[in-house]
Formats: sequence, structure tokens, C-alpha cells
Amino acid sequence: MTSEEPQPQIHIGEVSGSTFAIGSHAEARSYHGATPPRDEATEQLLAALRGLRAELSSAEPTDEGADLDAALADAEDEITRTGSAGEGRLRRLRALLADTVAVSTVAASAATVATLLGT
Repeated sequence: MTSEEPQPQIHIGEVSGSTFAIGSHAEARSYHGATPPRDEATEQLLAALRGLRAELSSAEPTDEGADLDAALADAEDEITRTGSAGEGRLRRLRALLADTVAVSTVAASAATVATLLGT
């Protein structure tokens, strides 16, 4: 673009009670005054998120556990507010869970070996 070509511009004045999204992959959802509907799979996911958060709260605190709990809380909040969790959030949860499972599997195996070794 040369400096003589008009530049794209967006002007937003005062906005109230509206929902909008800007960008090539933007998505906007709006629910005013009502809890959005959730399907059975989403209800099961929400229950599982809450269950895992409860288990995490009773486990020994770790940085990985705190990161996972924060991501679980964000997903729970999004589902509660909008009726579903976005794909980006679900992808992040999958990655955190994969890391946490790998660490907890190693930790459990190490504890088993330590027990068997009598330490």
C-alpha cells in the first residue's frame, strides 16, 4: 500500500446492548438475560470439568496443577455463560491435560518404584 491509498478504518461510537465481532475469523455470540441451552455432551463436559477441579483442589499444589485449574475454570465459565466452549479453549485444555497426564503417570510410576525399593 502506498501512503496515498486509503487506510482501512473502524470507528465505534457508544455501544450498548449489542454484540459484534471484527476480523476474518471473528465470532460473536450474545445471550441477554437467559442461560443459553446446553446439549447432553456439554453437560457431561461441564460435570467432568467440575469433578476434575475438585480433585485438583485436594491434590498437592503444583504449577502444572494451577495452570490446569485456571484453564478448567475458564472453560467452566465460558460454558456457563455461552452454552459451549470455543475450540481454542478446548485445544488448550487438551494440551494441558496431556502434559499433566504424562507428569502424573511418571510421578505415580516413580512413587511405585520408590515404594518397591523401600525408600
